[in-house]
Amino acid sequence: MAEYEIRETLLKIDGVSLTLGGKLILRDVHAEVKNVHRQGMSQGQVVGLLGPSGVGKTRLFRILAGLDSPDSGQVLLGAEGKPVARGSVGVVAQDYPLFAHRTVLSNLMVAAGQVGKKESDCRALLERFGLTGHEKKYPAQLSGGQRQRVSIAQQLLCSDHLLLMDEPFSGLDLVALGTVIQFLGEIAATDELKTFVIVTHDIEAAIEVCDTLWLLGRDRDEKNEIIPGARVQKVYDLMALGLAWRDGITDDPAYLALLREIRAIFPLL
Repeated sequence: MAEYEIRETLLKIDGVSLTLGGKLILRDVHAEVKNVHRQGMSQGQVVGLLGPSGVGKTRLFRILAGLDSPDSGQVLLGAEGKPVARGSVGVVAQDYPLFAHRTVLSNLMVAAGQVGKKESDCRALLERFGLTGHEKKYPAQLSGGQRQRVSIAQQLLCSDHLLLMDEPFSGLDLVALGTVIQFLGEIAATDELKTFVIVTHDIEAAIEVCDTLWLLGRDRDEKNEIIPGARVQKVYDLMALGLAWRDGITDDPAYLALLREIRAIFPLL
């Protein structure tokens, strides 16, 4: 197993609670992302926020992005603990929204202009993401995978380090899924401070691409009835399990055991 060192906090969810329409959605949510250092190489963080539909993942996603404010608690960014604000975090929505009337390069230039970056920065990202030659195409002329890459590149221009992704594996066939998993792992590893938080209900894909999993769910009382308000029920350290930073883990007994465990927990959340 690769040696690594856990360093400073990059993202902290500190006691976040949220009530909507009189219903408690999130209850005292706590979680942290730490900088992972591997000697002689760059290693970013990929965290999977897992949970069944309707448990509150989207609401926590919006709070992490600074789009919504919690009733209590806060989200803090970086070692200095700066409160998250709208626009300070890169956000890739499920449908990869891009300006339909603008070319690929023009879409990136809009984002670059907001943060004082240049066309050369946009072209460098296009090259890194394998999109050179597609600069003059419009979103409708791209495949789903290409649109996703453009959306990620666009958001990386706005936020150098933290990127939130909503259901990036939804609707992909096996070939496309494998490509996305490989791509996310490669991009995350381009910078030690780069952090992806991926919101998904796809357990298999999350285990393959992530180094940490947060399992969001609700507690139950002594009568086995659900207590309102989701929180992080369990954190899985895939680095310690030897399931991070390598290919071919799907046949590993540790992968299969973890998959069975999480599948068994899901219906109870």
